[in-house]
Amino acid sequence: MKKHRIEEDMPIGGLKRIDDLLPPPEELAVPEETVMVTLRLSEKSVDFFKRQAKRYHTKYQKMLRFLVDKYAERYS
Repeated sequence: MKKHRIEEDMPIGGLKRIDDLLPPPEELAVPEETVMVTLRLSEKSVDFFKRQAKRYHTKYQKMLRFLVDKYAERYS
């Protein structure tokens, strides 16, 4: 009896076409309005965000801005 190997990138089961839900590139290129502030943070917090930013190939300031935005949205 021959064993079948399943490749990780092979689809499993039936395929179904779905609508493209991603926005067009011109909507992604909109500059974000920001305000310059001075903020003192603990060294361990900044180190944490720098490590995470390096891990996910982004900027730590962007991660902090996203976190503050989400907090503000939640409690507005």
